[in-house]
Amino acid sequence: MATATKLDLEKFVGRAPDRLTLAEREALLGKFIALQIYSPKNLALRRIEAIADNIRDCVAGLRRRGLDPLNYEFLPLNPPY
Repeated sequence: MATATKLDLEKFVGRAPDRLTLAEREALLGKFIALQIYSPKNLALRRIEAIADNIRDCVAGLRRRGLDPLNYEFLPLNPPY
């Protein structure tokens, strides 16, 4: 099984977590993802906006893209089973 390197992580930004393959989820096990908080006002899609080894790095990734981390929830990627 391949592990996700830092450069590989960027290819997951913009994808829905539910659309990750089993192999992708296993490779990303233990990573944190940032998803925009859903509200009826913004109707946010469930898309990965940042992915990293920890929440602090997810916040940094959001800020690099000019996004406000207060509008996001941070979740660990768990096993798909």
